[in-house]
Amino acid sequence: MTTSGSPISAADVAKVARLARLDIDNAHIEHFTEQLGKVMAHFADIDALNLDGVTPMTQPYPLVNVMRDDVEMPTLDTDEVLAAAPAAEERRFRVPPIIGIEG
Repeated sequence: MTTSGSPISAADVAKVARLARLDIDNAHIEHFTEQLGKVMAHFADIDALNLDGVTPMTQPYPLVNVMRDDVEMPTLDTDEVLAAAPAAEERRFRVPPIIGIEG
């Protein structure tokens, strides 16, 4: 915390940039210090609000499952489907190998 009224200093920004292994020059440090100061000031505005009657939430709208119910329905006959396949083995589709083939 700084004494100039800004909640963040250029030294804070430079330290965080160094810890994050970001290579930024002094002009960028000053720019980011100004931007982060504005963000922190906005948080101060939010902290000043009277939120006593507001219930904490994780999102603004309730979650609704948009997926349909899983209902069992008739399916195609396995033997009929495999009869139409180019190759089948042990009641499964047989496909050519894709791993280990030299190109």
